[in-house]
Amino acid sequence: MMKESFDNVFAGLPVLVTGHTGFKGSWLSLWLNELGARVAGYSLPEPPTVPSHFEMCRLGERLVDVRGNVCDLESVQEAIETHRPAVIFHLAAQPLVLRAYDDPVETFDVNVGGTINLLEAVRTADFVQAVVCITTDKVYAIQDQDWVWGYRENDPLGGHDPYGASKAMAEMAIAAYRRSYFGDGPAVASARAGNVVGGGDFADYRLVPDCMRALMACEPIRLRNPEYVRPWQHVLESLSGYLWLAAKLLRHGDAFAEGWNFAPGEMRGVTARAVAEKAIALWGEGSWTTDGAVKAPEETSVLRLSGDKAANRLGWRPAYTWEETMAETVAWFKRYQEERSRPRMYDVGVAQIQAYTERARELGLVWAMGE
Repeated sequence: MMKESFDNVFAGLPVLVTGHTGFKGSWLSLWLNELGARVAGYSLPEPPTVPSHFEMCRLGERLVDVRGNVCDLESVQEAIETHRPAVIFHLAAQPLVLRAYDDPVETFDVNVGGTINLLEAVRTADFVQAVVCITTDKVYAIQDQDWVWGYRENDPLGGHDPYGASKAMAEMAIAAYRRSYFGDGPAVASARAGNVVGGGDFADYRLVPDCMRALMACEPIRLRNPEYVRPWQHVLESLSGYLWLAAKLLRHGDAFAEGWNFAPGEMRGVTARAVAEKAIALWGEGSWTTDGAVKAPEETSVLRLSGDKAANRLGWRPAYTWEETMAETVAWFKRYQEERSRPRMYDVGVAQIQAYTERARELGLVWAMGE
């Protein structure tokens, strides 16, 4: 069933995933492996977190594991020339808002310079057919705090903090390369997802990993801003969008080479407090507090994302509600806690992808059914 997804375009296809040891990158690599792709990954020598979803799934044994830095153009060029991918998913990034405040130079170097290096390497690689560059929902110029609409792809780019600004600059670089160099291919698109959550995320200063660490340690969850609203979505929601977008680029080329939002279905907004309370209820015990929470210099209180374009032109929409997203996430962490001494999480990931694909089929989502 799973290998029939995405029109079966990935079976036997050489694919490169930058940032393959990260949270989203490891899930994407796992899914591509199950779709039959020939996956090569390119990441820094050390995984971004300890524990690491990549390592507990033992993905290094199932794909070509290349280590390097996207800030090194020659290294990126060598990886692309050696493995000759038909499709590249560019996820390598400095992904944390609070870390960007502490180290803006690294953030701009990786998120802007690394993206430019990837595009420059692709410019001289005539075998690459499609590139999906992953940015963020925080690329948009923040409107009034009372702004109640979801940001759309034609809204102004901006970003008022180092992280958001670095990703908006990456979007501008992607658009510039597309217009200046890629008129005859490859097809290059960017993808902007919401606040992605799921099993295997152990990053610092993210709400759901903070919740799960606290619950596993029998400590209170410490919330920075309980009433702040974000577009929470399961990691598989965003990845299904990236994969379907890549399939469209492979089949139709420049017709889909532009920026895309992949947004959750819940548009009224879900607060950090609601997410924490749902995690506590699903875990079966716990509490939350604002005492001792790390504060950021500035954060947007309300952020929503519109997925109308992806729904209308790609036929993509989410399969899970936010409550189902939290249920899947907590279930993963419960399984991890049971097997922590010797975690074997690859099969858990496969099972969650299969369940998600089956739900998408039940809903008649085109990527799961085929065109």
